[in-house]
Amino acid sequence: MARSIDYGNLMHRAMRGLIREVLSDVAEHGLPGAHHFFITLSTGHPGVAMADWLRDRYPDEITVVIQNWYEDLAVDADGFAVTLNFGNSPEPLYVPFDAISTFVDPSVEFGLRFETHEPGDDEDEAPMAEEADGESGPREAEVVSLDKFRK
Repeated sequence: MARSIDYGNLMHRAMRGLIREVLSDVAEHGLPGAHHFFITLSTGHPGVAMADWLRDRYPDEITVVIQNWYEDLAVDADGFAVTLNFGNSPEPLYVPFDAISTFVDPSVEFGLRFETHEPGDDEDEAPMAEEADGESGPREAEVVSLDKFRK
């Protein structure tokens, strides 16, 4: 078997590293200017920690906003922890970076989307690399359109 460079997986890791770096900076210094984040994540992903009532309400995915009110933002090598306000109820969350499907900062029209690529969707394309943890299957990364987040 010929060895090859796995650009898809390398790009995926680099994009998750960008998210880790941005959130680490915000944890240390706070949000600068008008910056804020919409982060969509899979609530069923292994390692996501959230209140049972919140997971029951959002069994597949949830979009959280880090903007005006958040507490205890902490970032580690695998994900981030934050306390957010859900209907006047502060709730702690832990989100592995691999659970994130979109990361958007609408203040500067920046966004990332991590899409699942189903085998056989396009047989002419080279197969995508699987996630390092093997849990979420092959994925492809692309820039997300910000139109759905505009008011």
